[in-house]
Amino acid sequence: MTVPKLKRDVEGGVEVAVLVSPGFGAGWASWNENTKETLLFHEDLVKLVLEGKREAVAALAEEICGDDYLYTGGAADLEVYWVPEGSRFIINEYDGSESLSLESRFSWSVA
Repeated sequence: MTVPKLKRDVEGGVEVAVLVSPGFGAGWASWNENTKETLLFHEDLVKLVLEGKREAVAALAEEICGDDYLYTGGAADLEVYWVPEGSRFIINEYDGSESLSLESRFSWSVA
């Protein structure tokens, strides 16, 4: 399934909205590996967060994903991060607190 993404034009390119749950106690995409891409990017979920309607996010995520078990505990803390289109990133998680790290911000070593 191709996940519809919310994008915006900015000077120098296009950015894609990514949902991240920085609150402790529950991850959002990091605790739902099978539905990770949908939970990170789906434009309808992003729009709800941008509109401040976080109470509706969990129900819509369950509807979109159609998963028997979808952990939505991180929905209340969701924030939208804007990432340059095509950028590689990872979601780090510690005790449910997620953070986003762009590949371009690291100085990688190569063996």
